[in-house]
Parts: sequence; structure tokens; C-alpha cells
Amino acid sequence: MFSETIELRGHIIDSLILPKVLDQILTHGANFKIGEIKIGKKRADQSFARMEVSAQTGEALDKLILRLRQHGAEVVERADAHLARAPADGVFPRDFYVTTNQQTFVRFGGKEIEVRPAMMDSAIAVDRKKHSARAVKFFDVSKDDEIIVGHQGIRVVPVQRSTSRTDLFQFINTIIDADEPKSAVIRELGRELQRVRKAKGKIAVVGGPAIVRTGAGEHLVRLIESRYVDRLFAGSAFAVYDVERALFGTSLGMNPDLAFARGGHENHLRAINIIRESGGIATAVKKKVLTCGIMHTCVIHKVDVVLTGSIRDEGPITGVTTDVVEAQKIMREKLADVTHVLLLGTVQHSLAVASMLAPTVKTVCVDIDPSAVEKAVEHQPLQSIGLVTDVEPFLRELADCIANPEHAVAGDRQK
Repeated sequence: MFSETIELRGHIIDSLILPKVLDQILTHGANFKIGEIKIGKKRADQSFARMEVSAQTGEALDKLILRLRQHGAEVVERADAHLARAPADGVFPRDFYVTTNQQTFVRFGGKEIEVRPAMMDSAIAVDRKKHSARAVKFFDVSKDDEIIVGHQGIRVVPVQRSTSRTDLFQFINTIIDADEPKSAVIRELGRELQRVRKAKGKIAVVGGPAIVRTGAGEHLVRLIESRYVDRLFAGSAFAVYDVERALFGTSLGMNPDLAFARGGHENHLRAINIIRESGGIATAVKKKVLTCGIMHTCVIHKVDVVLTGSIRDEGPITGVTTDVVEAQKIMREKLADVTHVLLLGTVQHSLAVASMLAPTVKTVCVDIDPSAVEKAVEHQPLQSIGLVTDVEPFLRELADCIANPEHAVAGDRQK
């Protein structure tokens, strides 16, 4: 048997860190022996556990320790991280350490350095001269860059549950199913966003075409007008659907207020053509070609809009970033100072953004598809809320709560 001694510190009981570690050990066919455990006696007290973990082979133990580190486990024998040079531009050395989105520290030169930014599915590059460590994607790495390999010298600090019950994101069920009441959660979310605005936090919305097609666009406009949206991330289709609705009253030939609408797919293409002819959305607003809608409101209220293309784009319209790598870089930069994100009615875009967020960013995912909600919130269970519902009633009630605080108070009294 091969063994290592690990330690856990912090709120390891109420944040479920200890149960997760024990579950990983058992499901991987390994064994553990708890040598010492101290459980905090009061709510704010931290706990500590030391245990010996053993496996049949050294390779199996290494793989297990890597998983345990991702839950905050520290190996007692602290050693420097192992480094290897990148063999070519865009290529990591074999056995490179794959990051999570949790706060991570690396040890080299006998000192710990925090990896910045915290970014999942990346490698860690070390600069000895600057004594710094950064998470890098394939397109960021150059030949001979020093990359961390293996798991030695890595320390991960997972987000832990707050000791205060005032945190909406940590003291309700992570996912609110379609048959569960949502009004109380939406009212509390409205209060949370009001606190964020007062504290000068940054709120981002990741929007899907469903917002426009269900008629929820007018409620998103209300949020923008109330200064509750700082950044908007969306695909080209979202913008085109909104422009088409503003110009022709349809989105992909459909109108939520009419059983039948004229124009069909033609209106979609004509909307693209008008924006291209105008020179972009902002120019179309300036020329008064575009006089209403979500994109119009974003321009008027100076919301930072990041639009990315897809293989299905008929246009794209001017201002859409079509290079995937460039789009990732822009999105990471624009997400760097965001504190709260609303993921609304878009599966792929939501998953992309969720993978780029720092571990402290609080997210709300709203989608009619339960599997989409589950995927979007699984990486940050203590920082995320998922609501399985249509985006239209969610945005309508959220906008009502923010526009009229008495509405939220009245709702609480009726509970």
C-alpha cells in the first residue's frame, strides 16, 4: 500500500468539504485513517482534520491526491512544484496540472504564490524572474515557458459556506425546480442586486434569443434603464432577434403577441442588412434607424456589450467577434471585475461564461431545461442559484421588485 498524510482546514463540516473528501477516497477504492480531528464548537469556528490516505499503487494514490487537492486537501510534506518547459507554442508538457476555478497557490522557491487569474481547464505558467504564476490557455503558452506538472506544490482553497444566513446563494437549494415556488427567491435576488448596486459591484447578463422570442425583452430593458446591467454577453442571434423585433415587430418571423406574423425568415435577414448598411448597432441608434429594443437601450445607457458569432450566423452584423480565440480573450477581460452574473435562456453561452468566472462571482441561471441549469451551476454550488422556469416571468418579476421595492415587501407579507 502507498500512503500520504493530508490535512483539511476551515469550515470543512458545514461546507461539506470533509464528506466530499471521504467520498472521493471511498469511490476510488482507497482507504483512510483519521489521525486527528477538531470540530469548531461555535458557528464561526473553523475545523481541522488530519488523515492518512492509502491506495494500492503509487499511480492510483497520485490521481486520488490530485482530486483531494481540488477540495482543499493539503499534503503534510510541503515541497516545491515541479516545472517542465513547453515543447512548442500552444503545447503544454505532458502531465501538466489542470486547474479548477478555485483559488490556487503554487509553491516554488520555498514560497507560495497565488495563481492569477483563477481559471478552470487551464495550465499554470511560472515566471521565476517576476516570481509570479498565471493560468494559461493553449493559445497563451509559448515554447520554453515553464509549466507546472504533477500535483506537488499545489494548494487549492475552495469556496466555503458563509457563517451568516444572510447570503441568499448559500442557504437555499442550489436548483429550484419547475414545480417549486420562486417568487420569494426572486424578491430576495432583487434585494441582493440593490445591495450590489449600492456597493458599486458589477452585474453582467448573459442573454439568449429566448429573452426576445418570449417577449421578455421589455423587462430586460427595464433593468438596463434602472442601471442594473453593466455588461451584456450574447451571441449574434440575440442581437439580430432584438433588432428584428424593433424594426419589424417579429423575431425570426414570430411575434409573441400574434398567433401569426408576416415576414417569416425574410425579416431576420432584412434586419441584418439594415444594421450592416448602417455600420453597426451604435451607428443605427445614432442615425435613429434603431429607436427601441434591448440593443438600443444598451447603447443609450452605455452598457458594455460583447457579441460573439457562431457557425450558423447569416450575417454576422457589424461588431460581432467571429474569431473564437479572440472572443474568449475579450470575454475573460470583460468578466474580470464582474461580481454577479445572470445566465438567462442560453445553454452554450452560459456554460462558456460560467467556466471563465472567478470562484467568488455569484451566478443565477434561469432556463426551462433542467439539465442546462444543472450544468451551469455545478462548478460553484455555494455561489450559484438555478431556477428551472421560462425567462419571461422571471425577468418580469425581478424588474417589478427592483422598480417597486414595496412590491417585494408586500410579497413577503403574503408568504
